[in-house]
Formats: sequence, C-alpha cells, structure tokens
Amino acid sequence: MTSDEACLDMYKRELNYIYRTLRRMGAWPAEIEDLAQEVFLALRGSWTNYDPGRPIRPYLFGIAFRIASAHQRKRNREVAYGIVEPDDAAPWPDKVLESKQSRGLVLAALERIPLRRRAVLVMHDLDDIPVADIASVLGIPLFTAYSRLRKARRELEGAVRQMLREAEGG
Repeated sequence: MTSDEACLDMYKRELNYIYRTLRRMGAWPAEIEDLAQEVFLALRGSWTNYDPGRPIRPYLFGIAFRIASAHQRKRNREVAYGIVEPDDAAPWPDKVLESKQSRGLVLAALERIPLRRRAVLVMHDLDDIPVADIASVLGIPLFTAYSRLRKARRELEGAVRQMLREAEGG
C-alpha cells in the first residue's frame, strides 16, 4: 500500500469522527463536507510527518481544529446574508426528538465557549483524549490545557443553565 493509499484509507475510516469534530467546533452542517475535504488535503500534505505509533484521532483533531478556527475567523470577517437551514419536517418519535433537542442544546452551549477552550473540552470530555495528548497536539503547556478544560466545563454548565432559563421564559 502506498503512502497516499494509506492516508486515504485512514481518512475514510475516520470520516465520521472528522464530521463530528468539525460540527463540535462550530461548523454549520452545510459547511462540513467542504471543511472535511480541507482536513483531508491537510492530512495528505502532512502524512509524512504523522507517527503511526501514535493515535490518529488527536492528530486529526489538531488538523480539524486549525481548519475550523481559520474558517471561523473568515466567517467572522464576512457579512452574512441570513443563511437559513430548514429543519427536517418529517415526524420524529419522542425519544429521537428529545435526543435531537439535547444535542442541539449542547452544540448551542458549546458555541458560547471560546474556541480555544472548547477544543480542549471536546477533545477530553467527548473524545476521551488524555490532557497530555491535547496539550501536545495544540502546542500548549500541560497546565494551560488543564486550566482551559476546567474553565470550559464551567462555561458549558453556565451556558446550558442560561439557555434553559431563557427557554422557560425567565
């Protein structure tokens, strides 16, 4: 298997993870496919630097984080003309609807956390990546990673509480 084939194979195996990571980093559903392609191009370009003895997900997260950050900076500079994403009109069973609402609440709460802290929270609490690996991937000191994680958890909790209060009308 050539290097390019190995890279493509790894990308295909981790595509769902890349999609979830990009969504958690604030990418809109309509943007995810394009951003995932950017992740692949970056992965292919840096494939020779990847150490196969290390887990691939933290490496992919680092790439996805940088691409999502750059995209978010670009989006913040642009003037938006009201992008509307229609909800699926198909009827959902109660459990599926509750699950969708909970995911939506968490994703909306995650958007209220600054990206640098959100990245540490997502990697550790959702992707089960050790804090030492997170610090290494993001190029930050270990104690900074722990500090960002602690602060992000508090911000997430506060954001969820505030959103629930707002939903109740109070």
